[in-house]
Amino acid sequence: MTVSILLQATQPADWVLFFGRFHPLIVHLPIGFLLIAGALEIGRRWGKIGVEDSTITAILFWSAVSATLACAFGYMLSLGGGYDEEILDEHKWQGIGVAAFAWVAWAVKSDWLGDKIPFGSALYLPALTISLVLLAVAGHHGGSLTHGSDYLTQYTPQPLRTLAGMTPRSQEVTIKPITDVNQAMVYEQIVNPILQTRCVQCHNAQKAKGGLRYDTAEMLRKGGEDGPVFMVGKGLESAMVKRCLLPDDDEEHMPPKGKTQLTESQIALLTWWIDEGASFEKKVAELKVTDAIRPVLASLGGGGGPSLRPVDAGGTAVATGPAPDAKVLTMAVPVASSAVIDELKKTGLLVLPISKEQNQLEVSAVNVRTFSDAQAALLPKISEQLVWLKLGDTQISDATLAQVAKLKNLQKLHLERTNVTDAGLRNLNGLANLEYLNLYGTSITDAGLTQLTGLKNLKTVYLWQTKTTEAGIAALKKAMPNLEVIGGMTEQAVAQK
Repeated sequence: MTVSILLQATQPADWVLFFGRFHPLIVHLPIGFLLIAGALEIGRRWGKIGVEDSTITAILFWSAVSATLACAFGYMLSLGGGYDEEILDEHKWQGIGVAAFAWVAWAVKSDWLGDKIPFGSALYLPALTISLVLLAVAGHHGGSLTHGSDYLTQYTPQPLRTLAGMTPRSQEVTIKPITDVNQAMVYEQIVNPILQTRCVQCHNAQKAKGGLRYDTAEMLRKGGEDGPVFMVGKGLESAMVKRCLLPDDDEEHMPPKGKTQLTESQIALLTWWIDEGASFEKKVAELKVTDAIRPVLASLGGGGGPSLRPVDAGGTAVATGPAPDAKVLTMAVPVASSAVIDELKKTGLLVLPISKEQNQLEVSAVNVRTFSDAQAALLPKISEQLVWLKLGDTQISDATLAQVAKLKNLQKLHLERTNVTDAGLRNLNGLANLEYLNLYGTSITDAGLTQLTGLKNLKTVYLWQTKTTEAGIAALKKAMPNLEVIGGMTEQAVAQK
């Protein structure tokens, strides 16, 4: 007991942790060797495979050697801490069991030891079987330590869940989708999904690196061995954000190099949440929404809900989006062909009425991310009725903008995170009614901004995370004084603050 306490209290040497990191690599060797040995033994006994005893003996020898090495390296890895002690202890003894029974199976099978071991032939199959069973159980616990206790069972089909007595998936904790971003719970629907997909893998009940857990709000508030992970009102000074902004090769960078990194938008959202008080109970509408964070929040709404409301100087939400008295919204147009609408819906597009009296429509690709240039040829078939078009996060390119150019009554256009370029923007010059344009996350440059000056009625353009520069935006504002240009800070700019 004293030795165990001393080992835990002493920071392991770098060379110990260095070799420990090789455990995930080495552990695959005994898995492969033992499975091959088992398969060959079954095939031979069924008369399906002709294999010499010496071949199986050699495979068992290397399975035992590699299993022993995996145990040694696994022990070194465990000294780094951050794992659930109960599961780690079970995993350790199961791994030792795999190595021990692999050695027994090899010994009784070998020519120079088998005859010297009493009842050796009777021990062979039980030893091989037990090592394979322990291998499966140890693998499960290893996955639990690395990815969480439900890693292997999370997507178990309901019939199997019922047979195994598992909790139905409908009763598990789920993250509510965002339909109206203004009413979204900031922590529950925006912050927590980021943490679940980027942080919980290493900071959970089974594996709490640095004593820190992100899996529940209570544990997030508690912090880790180094103290709180966020400082209310100081996003850029909080460890949660600062570590994400470190260079990828920095040892303190999170998530570790090789794992899926947070996007600039996700870092911006975490920073904004902390700056605004790190509330676990408030909605978006209750917080101040700045120009910088507004397009990021708007992109979370799925394109189908109300527009995100900005705030006034006092932080109160105010109305936004196309003005209700805009000329195009008061213009009556013929009813769209039901056959054309059905054709659009077959591609997965949502076709929604904006005004039944004026027969105007909104078309959204929120449910069909595979929407492409080929399908865009359908859009001009409702050129009179189509007023709002949302093609964000789809596979369209400049070719689609040639079709969009035919939508003479288009007032609102979403192109965020698509492959449109400066060249494609030339097609939009003829859209006399266009007032709102979202180019967030595209490769648009200053050259593309010059194409927008022909859009005399354009009121709002989003340029967050584009390749435009401050000089280009300034030139655009000079040419169009009444245009609201909403840009954003890059990750590099945030890090330099």
